[in-house]
Amino acid sequence: MEKPVEESADRPVGKPVVLIAEELSPATVEALGPDFEVRHCAGADRAELLAALPAADAVLVRSATRMDAEAIAAGTRLKVIGRAGVGLDNVDVTAASRAGVMVVNAPTSNIVSAAELTVGLLLAVARNIPQADAALKDGHWQRSRFTGVELSGKTLGIVGLGRIGTLVARRMAPFGMKLIAHDPYVRPGYAEAAGVRVVELDELLATSDFLTVHLPKTSETAGLIGFEALHRVKPGVRIVNAARGGIVDEAELYAALKEGRIAGAAVDVFSSEPCTDSPLFELDNVVVTPHLGAGTEEAQERAGVSVAASVRRALSGRFVPEAVNVRTGTVDEDLDPWLTLTERLSGLFTATAGGLPERLRVTVSGEIARHDTAVLALSALKGALGGVVEGGISYVNAPLIAQERGLHAEVTTGPDSPVHRSLVAIEGTLASGERVSVSGTLSGPRSGERLVEVCGFEVDLSLAADLAFFRAPDRAGVIAEVGEVLGRAGIPIETLQVARSAAASGEVLVVVGRSARGQSPRDPGGPSAQDHLDDAAARIDATRNWSVERSR
Repeated sequence: MEKPVEESADRPVGKPVVLIAEELSPATVEALGPDFEVRHCAGADRAELLAALPAADAVLVRSATRMDAEAIAAGTRLKVIGRAGVGLDNVDVTAASRAGVMVVNAPTSNIVSAAELTVGLLLAVARNIPQADAALKDGHWQRSRFTGVELSGKTLGIVGLGRIGTLVARRMAPFGMKLIAHDPYVRPGYAEAAGVRVVELDELLATSDFLTVHLPKTSETAGLIGFEALHRVKPGVRIVNAARGGIVDEAELYAALKEGRIAGAAVDVFSSEPCTDSPLFELDNVVVTPHLGAGTEEAQERAGVSVAASVRRALSGRFVPEAVNVRTGTVDEDLDPWLTLTERLSGLFTATAGGLPERLRVTVSGEIARHDTAVLALSALKGALGGVVEGGISYVNAPLIAQERGLHAEVTTGPDSPVHRSLVAIEGTLASGERVSVSGTLSGPRSGERLVEVCGFEVDLSLAADLAFFRAPDRAGVIAEVGEVLGRAGIPIETLQVARSAAASGEVLVVVGRSARGQSPRDPGGPSAQDHLDDAAARIDATRNWSVERSR
């Protein structure tokens, strides 16, 4: 089980701390809501950052804060790192994954802003706009010096036809440009719909009059436009890089510009930032900007609000589709409540079984089976391990810890239930050969979580309750016996149910339950629901010698 969080005098009890390490829009704090204590620090100040991280459950950064292995290790409470933007160059995702810390970003927050900046840089480098502006402000009227070229009729080569590259293509088509792209991962039909012809990189380099880069920086893309590429480009090409520094080799770009092989360049990103001194700054045919791709009010607000929503979900233990270190692919929104149900059913499985099997089988049936439900395997692992592993389980570290313990989960589709519109069943076989199963569904206008089966016994119970199960002899008076024991002990119980199974003749399953809300408001210092059920289980076990199974 997770270690209890130690509270300190400077931290409100029960309120997770969200550390904002860089300036974000006011809408970001509003999106977090009142459920968190929001603290601020200067993330670029290393000492201040490391001092603030130990108290944080989540940290929100932009590009100036380095969340490397040292910083992640300092954040002993950290559950999520939120990057209010697209790139993750300043976040060690591998170190975060090892620590079980979720990493979320806002991958679509700045795509319009980045695409529009690219269009602006294309126009600026084609028409020498910044240079002409600077000269005129310096008192020089030099029309012939700043003669440029038109975009109409020219070929634009787009390296990377993702979301930003596609937006650039759609914006440049009305300029009358011919559009080609190199992207080995794009579907031909997608490119054709965007009005772009996909070509090999060599053809793109040889035929492009303008070249823009829209790739993430990886080991494969770093230096992609380097010495060899810049010697294969069409003479007089103009290059724009508003993606990531280092994809275009700055030293080789400078050499190509000096030699005249390239007519001009516009650079918004640099291999080392902030960059205030570069040989590129010496050249009149170069336009430079200080990483302005996401530098619009709209993009900053979208990024902050998007990441805040992800942080809220992560700190509540819910699945976050935007998490970059949880590999699940696209998850349908309709599956969200089923993820939580599967996690709770799996936790119930572990408590009921008293241990872990080698394999958990998650069977889905009914309407839910029409979706891609593979992600439910991840929820099953998280739920199964949550009650037995010290230190806390998240969607990030559940697969790794499960692998270490030899636990696997798989999702299969079963026949439709004659009773329920949709059903999730979790089953597994223990080392002793005993088969354990639990099943649940969502019902009612609020999609309440219901437990409908335990080890073959049909039940109908709310999973919001804390439950205890007893296998008892199938004889008259069982309910009276349970009631007598609990009544003499003064133990309040809200649920008492008896279930039978065709496969377990001679036995019934007796279920007693209390609301999981905890202590009564009238007696906040009194026993909790769990205390009552622990006491009930002990007394019934001692007086009746029945098989006792606790649900949590």
